[in-house]
Amino acid sequence: MALYTRSISTSKVVLGRHPAWCARLGSRGLATLSSEPIDLSVPPEFKTRTPPYAALLARLEQARKILDRPFTLAEKILYSHVVDPEEAFAGKNGNIRGEVYLKLNPDRVAMQDASAQMALLQFMTCGMSNTAVPASIHCDHLIVGHDGAESDLKASIATNKEVFDFLQSCALKYGIQFWGPGSGIIHQIVLENFSVPGLMMLGTDSHTPNAGGLGAIAIGVGGADAVDALTGTPWELKAPKIMGVKLTGKLSGWSTPKDVITHLAGLLTVRGGTGFIIEYFGEGVEALSCTGMATICNMGAEVGATTSTFPYTDSMKRYLVATRREPIAKAATAVNNLHGFLKADEGSEYDSIVEIDLSTLEPHINGPFTPDLSTPLSRFGETVKENKWPEKLSAGLIGSCTNSSYQDMSRVASIVQQAKERGVKPKVPFFITPGSEQIRATIENDGFTDIFLGAGAKVLANACGPCIGQWARDDVTKGEANAIMTSFNRNFRARNDGNPDTMNFLTSPEIVTAMIYSGDMGFNPITDKLIDANGNEFLFAPPHGDELPTNGFKQGDLNYLPEIDPAPILSTEVAVSPTSDRLALLEPFEPFDGKEMKLSVLMKVKGKCTTDHISAAGAWLKYKGHLENISNNTLIGAMNEETEEVNKAYDFDGTGYGIPELMIKWKDEGRPWVVLAEHNYGEGSAREHAALSPRFLNGRMILCKSFARIHETNLKKQGVLPLTFADESDYDKIKSCDTLETLDLLQMLENEGAGPGFITMKATSRDGTEHIFKAKHTMSKDQIDFFKAGSAINYIGNLRRANEQK
Repeated sequence: MALYTRSISTSKVVLGRHPAWCARLGSRGLATLSSEPIDLSVPPEFKTRTPPYAALLARLEQARKILDRPFTLAEKILYSHVVDPEEAFAGKNGNIRGEVYLKLNPDRVAMQDASAQMALLQFMTCGMSNTAVPASIHCDHLIVGHDGAESDLKASIATNKEVFDFLQSCALKYGIQFWGPGSGIIHQIVLENFSVPGLMMLGTDSHTPNAGGLGAIAIGVGGADAVDALTGTPWELKAPKIMGVKLTGKLSGWSTPKDVITHLAGLLTVRGGTGFIIEYFGEGVEALSCTGMATICNMGAEVGATTSTFPYTDSMKRYLVATRREPIAKAATAVNNLHGFLKADEGSEYDSIVEIDLSTLEPHINGPFTPDLSTPLSRFGETVKENKWPEKLSAGLIGSCTNSSYQDMSRVASIVQQAKERGVKPKVPFFITPGSEQIRATIENDGFTDIFLGAGAKVLANACGPCIGQWARDDVTKGEANAIMTSFNRNFRARNDGNPDTMNFLTSPEIVTAMIYSGDMGFNPITDKLIDANGNEFLFAPPHGDELPTNGFKQGDLNYLPEIDPAPILSTEVAVSPTSDRLALLEPFEPFDGKEMKLSVLMKVKGKCTTDHISAAGAWLKYKGHLENISNNTLIGAMNEETEEVNKAYDFDGTGYGIPELMIKWKDEGRPWVVLAEHNYGEGSAREHAALSPRFLNGRMILCKSFARIHETNLKKQGVLPLTFADESDYDKIKSCDTLETLDLLQMLENEGAGPGFITMKATSRDGTEHIFKAKHTMSKDQIDFFKAGSAINYIGNLRRANEQK
């Protein structure tokens, strides 16, 4: 039986080190362990959900002795999770950020259903009987939004039963928490149950940083990275630089935490946070709700940041207590009061500073097609006309992992209630996605659901739905230009409904809600009036709502709640049918052959190429557990630079193919290949299939102008060599079907990555013309071991087998 089924402003950017800014924080200075007695104990049922504060403090003290300087909050959490501080920091002359690869022991792993399939298939190859750290699986990505929560959930469970059964069987076998379909979105559940100040967590989703709203360091990774933590293998990360965002003033009126990050995305662009952890500080932080901070951290992924985090605040303590974790709140408060562990040291330095005045910050709307195209609300109407975007709104959608908190919903309800009192109905369809069963039950108990339904809203299941492309939309046809407004976090072309001409504009749930009553993209609810049922003009009052429910959170359907610390049931048979077209056990990739690489250029990609372009979601999500089948979507969204055609590549004889079809042909011919690309290749979701599929189809190298962090790491994990042009103009000198050769790869491998960080390349055109150029690599010693073994999973498996033979 399937157990998961329900019983039915002004801003400033300053570059360089800035100790003076940190001195204003009023934080603890450089400190040693306090001699005062400190009680960090928690009841047994909270133990696996509480960071090992005493051990973290001891390890942090080792790092302090070596580096002898104040630390930012992000450094404290990271460095306290380093496996061996002496090995990591000694002899580096203090040059850690952006230079040193850290080996880390995360506290926890969270996996969503789409990415969990491949993560668990890889974990299964390692031969372990249980996970080394607490872990959870969340069924949220595979539920299609269409008719409403009950019917959509029932249909999606039926459609995905095979996958849900597989995930649940893995959870039972290995002792992993299983949050079944309908329980909620991974990031909302993590915030409600697992995220705590000082935690370090990995999650197989790019918006894992959502947990930073509760003072954690939570990093989005691919499945192979998650396997490191699941097997107890130290997880490697190049020490990020730290970007400080100083918040002053206080939000008011229509301005929300969402506007902090949509505005920041406009300042930084989708690449501006790459290689950084964003750490927020300043007096403005204290006035933010915990869930508001989570919204800000969530969308830090859109600027490429490794993660984002906030110092411990009273609102975090209130949220921990409200979500039934008071013992953890007491422990966090104690460790912060006595040791200053959960805030930056006085005098700590940031690599760059951005300052945002919350008092002058106005609502922002970002898009279309990229989350960093940011327009203040006061200028949005004229911008719509200037760009000839649709002037009529076609739908409004709120919720998702980004904005589905109680505070969000209560403020939205205040707007809908105002409209009801004036006899005004929405002009366009309105969809609401609760982030979790707890949120759904609480807003129903407090009357918000009735308010929404009374306005004609459609309440969808507690799942990702339209945000991840799981939206069975009936009101527009493919190719029809239209505009939607959402409180989501990502708005790449065709992402939400499969229509490349749907323009998704990201903004706060409050602005989305106000806009549905006008239907006019130029409407500004702060200044523009509507006509009520009696023909009178009225202006919306600014929204208002409660940070937390006065009557407490309701848990709703308790059947969704898994055992807190499930023990492995070793006799469980993992459910994978040999005839399935959705799940397939993995065969290891072949190891490196020890020779210089000689590759054919399959194509040159033009412009933005996200993981959505490389490994599309939507209908393809059903094949997440079947590598061969999902590889048929590889790069189908990419544009050929030479012909400006999408999903088109050409063989040596000039015959055109779909991109994956040519990859398959070349694989069958034994021809390894390379793809060339431009900046920020692999931006977006932590979708390791975007690395797995090219590797499966015999892609051995990606050469581009720059990478998004997660994707570059994913490629390394799968034995694909990621390189960037030392001189970007070399991109223009190479054509498809040219030959690329490495000239000193073996030397770099022999040196274990040490040295200048370059590989010499030779490009040979089809007429025999040769061009020698340099490409940069970022391979560490461990990553070179992965490459030689054929993949990180191969390497981990080899180590485990070798240890068993000793």
